Amino acid sequence: MPKSIRYTLLSLREMLTSAGPFVLLTIALLALAYWWLDPTPSRHVTLATGPAQSAYEEFGKRYAKAMAAYGIEVQLLPSEGSSQNLEWLATGKADIGFVQGGSSAVPTSGHEGLVSLGSLFVEPVWLFYRAEAAQKVTKDATLNALTQLKGLRINVGTAGSGVPSLMDKLFEINHVDDSAMTLSRLEQTPATVAFLNGELDALVFASAPESLMVQMLLQTPGVKLMDFAQSEAYSRRFAFLTPVTLPRGVVDLANDIPAQDVRLVAPTTTLLARDTVHPAVLQLFSQASLGLHGLAGWFSRAREFPNAANTEFPLSKEAERAMRDGVPMLQRYLPFSYANLVERMWLALGIIIAILLPLSRIVPPLYEFRIRSRVFRWYRQLREIEDRANQSPDSAPSLVDELNKLETRVGKITVPLSYADELYALRNHIELVRRRLLRA
Repeated sequence: MPKSIRYTLLSLREMLTSAGPFVLLTIALLALAYWWLDPTPSRHVTLATGPAQSAYEEFGKRYAKAMAAYGIEVQLLPSEGSSQNLEWLATGKADIGFVQGGSSAVPTSGHEGLVSLGSLFVEPVWLFYRAEAAQKVTKDATLNALTQLKGLRINVGTAGSGVPSLMDKLFEINHVDDSAMTLSRLEQTPATVAFLNGELDALVFASAPESLMVQMLLQTPGVKLMDFAQSEAYSRRFAFLTPVTLPRGVVDLANDIPAQDVRLVAPTTTLLARDTVHPAVLQLFSQASLGLHGLAGWFSRAREFPNAANTEFPLSKEAERAMRDGVPMLQRYLPFSYANLVERMWLALGIIIAILLPLSRIVPPLYEFRIRSRVFRWYRQLREIEDRANQSPDSAPSLVDELNKLETRVGKITVPLSYADELYALRNHIELVRRRLLRA
């Protein structure tokens, strides 16, 4: 091997050896920061949706598809509806779920471990009734008040959907006793079949217009949608309700469905998550909600949702940032896994650099000490030979032989060229002591 390469390799070896403790400390701090920050999200999350053919189920499929692009598997957990989703979130059966405003009698009571990812859309209260049943109540077969439902057969949905609780509140404020009506609590599909067969007079849904059941009933002959004439008053009495209007012709412009504006009341649906869910997963769900719910709809304009209004739970930081800034800059140019790692580690990296930068000044002096020690350690033996010569001049011949052996070992020392002067200085000093011994 050429000497120049050998000298270079020697210098690199000594540099790496000197910087070894510094490198190990850096690796240890990085590993500690990685363990503490946990930047790698779970690849599996459970999303509580809703009944079959509901808007919750449809949006759940869209979220699952959006998360699959990032390698995250979303397990859809069908439920009876909002109230059951809230219960499953509280007990840990679900990680994320759709929850309707007003589903909890006391907001956040018993649900301190939940955070909101923002309000996604409004879920109007769709009260469909049969025209022939309404003729028993009004001459024009049109209903516009809950007090007109007395004596009718009405399905208010299952207890897990949250609709029965909502309707109880609306009936109570209208002084309508449950005993004045025949109430049933069937699921959506059986209830719709019974309604169309004439076994029910009215049917109540609280769902987004994306629900297939809602769209079908809006276009079914003989079925009317109740107009909540007092929608503004309802919103003033219940903070979780919002007055909305179904515009004329929005369902079918060609057939002019509905034939006039219909006033409705609507709770707002929120995407709730357990605070134990990885922040990166919450960030991805929040970003996906921008595309899934940010378009114009029957009851909202473009980019009106998601928002932080009407949230009964604390808004997560990830959702707040997504609403404010959209997709982070790093994710626009890097794969999500790398962008997330850098984003969550940069602060820790800054702290580590602040700690290690002063310590790094030790490396050059340590490197210099290691190189010079390869030369200086021989001075001790040279000094011993010189001292023995002074104490016993008669031992000069044997000391000369010992000095020759020392010179031979020194000749095998290899140091970087930048420190060769110290090696040659050692050789000169050996020669100086030899001359003194020969003179003795």
